[in-house]
Amino acid sequence: MKILVINGPNINMLGIREPGVYGSQSFAQLQRLLNEWAQELGIEIEQFQSNHEGSIVDKIQAAYGNFDGIVINPAAYTHTSIAILDALKAVALPAVEVHISDVSAREDFRQISYAGMACIHTFMGLGLEGYHQAMIYLKNHLESR
Repeated sequence: MKILVINGPNINMLGIREPGVYGSQSFAQLQRLLNEWAQELGIEIEQFQSNHEGSIVDKIQAAYGNFDGIVINPAAYTHTSIAILDALKAVALPAVEVHISDVSAREDFRQISYAGMACIHTFMGLGLEGYHQAMIYLKNHLESR
């Protein structure tokens, strides 16, 4: 089982950017945790982070035929990118959305998730643990098909 983990803009700034919202753990720590969780779950992952919408779209499209599913934190593109939504719909791979903070309790402009419209589940407000839960959920979903 091979899962693509995508992180959008500014996730590479974890630990620096608004630690009161996103926590004090760094992006490097998240990457290590993702690898540890993948090993525990017996799955293979590839990690990808970009601050560029088109690069994320390209990576989603390249996932077709190469991955079984996607875990995605589109970050700010959650609320703006129909292109990411369309890419997720086009490849039709099961995808699980992750948000480190509870976006439902934040600013009005964060209340819509375009990417989430193509996802089978969303985890938010769990900090980095949300990624772990998303990987477990996606693995169970893929195994039950």
